Parts: sequence; structure tokens; C-alpha cells
Amino acid sequence: MNETPMRVYAEIDLDAVRGNVRALRERAPRAELMAVVKANAYGHGAPECARAARQAGAGWIGTATPEEALALRAAGIEGRIMCWLWTPGGPWRQAVEADVDVSVSGMWALAEVRAAARAAGRTARIQLKADTGLGRNGCQPADWEELVGAAVAAQAEGTVRVTGVWSHFACADEPGHPSIQLQLAAFRDMLAYAEKEGVDPEVRHIANSPATLTLPESHFDLVRCGLAVYGVSPAPELGTPAQLGLRPAMTLKASLALVKTVPAGHGVSYGHHYTTAAETTLALVPAGYADGIPRQASGRGPVLVGGRIRQAAGRVAMDQFVVDLGDDTARAGDTAVLFGDAERGEPTAEDWARAADTIAYEIVTRIGGRVPRVYLGG
Repeated sequence: MNETPMRVYAEIDLDAVRGNVRALRERAPRAELMAVVKANAYGHGAPECARAARQAGAGWIGTATPEEALALRAAGIEGRIMCWLWTPGGPWRQAVEADVDVSVSGMWALAEVRAAARAAGRTARIQLKADTGLGRNGCQPADWEELVGAAVAAQAEGTVRVTGVWSHFACADEPGHPSIQLQLAAFRDMLAYAEKEGVDPEVRHIANSPATLTLPESHFDLVRCGLAVYGVSPAPELGTPAQLGLRPAMTLKASLALVKTVPAGHGVSYGHHYTTAAETTLALVPAGYADGIPRQASGRGPVLVGGRIRQAAGRVAMDQFVVDLGDDTARAGDTAVLFGDAERGEPTAEDWARAADTIAYEIVTRIGGRVPRVYLGG
């Protein structure tokens, strides 16, 4: 597969992406599916994963920023694309001209997209976002009447068409959390008001990956799936990927840079937080926090070398870290698997998340740009 050996690389299985999209569509059979490819598809590669998701039946592609959406258009990704994280002065006109659905959370955004539509000489597609309790982006209930009224007026003049009403859960990854039903009720109320005032959205949506998996009453017309598209469980409490019918798409591998024998009492890496207990074999993994390997996982991050899972010995440095092989042997150039699929006996992104006291979202998303992506099943 790799004609030239690579220091560290991420294998991205696009067949897994397709299979995950199909599995998620089965969980929400009456709704369309949006595959969210923000942050370079959670580190997996946005254009490649967007194409794979489309092939598996994703009717929508979602991004956070307009720049991400426009980059997809430039890469030839067609069909419905939505983006939602705007700041004043953003590329509204370019998004309108690229037929991107844009999210509007407040009056300033509506004013800017209306001006962009007039400048472009075409109707902007907008989706109104309701803050039903997450407290981030979205329009507060107290301001909803004003925003809906202005959007309906803009639609009447032809500058915009309201294609969606949407919101986002705060705690869908905690089944039974009281905020879930409160947010659903608030969403239904805000949606009903918008429809009463003349909004006729194509899609109504609030479900993210965990809600898609556990909360059928939240599916409405569209579910937005991010992390689950890439085969990583959005929360350990919901089950492993295999239990959820998903398969991890990313396998992070490295070629050992050095293997050597050191005596007992030998310090390893910065600060000597690890000292060898006996004569042992150390292997150097040429990947570090500059590649996205969390320094917080020093001494705990799991690595598969020589058929056994071992932990990082000592601190993770910028470009490298060490594993202690004990009496086992290995050679420079042998493969170390940092994370992949538990069904193959490999460490997982969730294992690294636990080691770093974070979440699996961060582990896959933080894998840096100097790590080549190698695509399988393309």
C-alpha cells in the first residue's frame, strides 16, 4: 500500500465511512441524513469523506465555517451543503453564489445575508437556528418573534428563502438528562411559532450523532451526524462502535524509528518521569504532540507493537515518544498502531481519550496536517 515508508500516517477507510452512513440512516429511516465534515471531517479529510458519505446516501453535507463549505464546492462537492458558524463580515455573497444553505441566529446575520443576496442578484437559502437551551449560537426565545418576523418579510421580498429551522442539544450524549426533553419541547414551540407566522421549512432538525442513535422522537426531517460517521462512539455510555453498528474509519500508524537496549535505572524522555526497572528494550515512535498526539497522555497512551498493547513510557515530546518493550524484540521500521479498531485488537481513539482525560472527538480531530492521510476504499 505505502510504496515509500512513512514516519507516521493515518489510514482512512472510506468503506467504513460509507458503512457508517448506511447504519446511521437505518437508525433514522424517515429522516434525511447530514454528514458533518467540519474540522477536515474530524481529521479524516473533508472532500474525500463528503464524497463517500454522498455515495452512501447522505443528502446533506454540513460544515461549521463558510470557508469549509466553499472549499468543498471548490473541490467539486455538489448537492446541499449547510454551514453555521458566521461572524460579521463573513463571505456571505460567496456562500449565496455557491448555493450554500447558511444559518442565521440573529438580526445582524439576517441583515448581512439579505445584503449579500441583493448584491448577488439571487435568493439566499437560510436556516433559522433556535437556542433551545445549549446557550451557544442560536436565537433566544425572547428574540425569536423579531427574527422570524424579519425572515418572513425578507422571504416575501425574495431576498431569502427559509429552508430550515434547527437547534442543537446540550446533553444528548447523556441519555435521560432532563435538559433533553426541555430542549425538545422548546424546539417544538419555537418551530410551531415560525410555521404559524408563515415559515415552511424543508427540514426541521435538532438531532446530532447521540440523538440519532438514542432518541427517535428527535429525528424530525433530518439528522446531523458527525463523529459517528467516522465510526467513533459519541459517548462511551452509549456503547462501543461495534455495539452501535459502526466501524472506526481512521487507523493511526507509525514506523518505529529506533529500537535499543538500555540498562536498569535509565531515564526515558523529558523529566525522567519514567525510569527503567531492569535492562529492557525501548522503541522510539516518531510521532508527538506536533502531530496531534496528546502530551496529557504521557505515560498512559496505548500503542500496539509486536502484537501487544503497551503504554507510552515517559513524556510525549513534540515529535516522538518511547514505549518499553521489556524482553520483546522489534526492529526499526516495524509498525506501531496508536489507535484503530478494537475489533482488530488495536487501541482506540476512546482509549487515548481516557489516557488524556478528554473525549474521542478531540483525539481524531487533533491529528495534524503533517500526518499524511492514506485513503482506502476510494
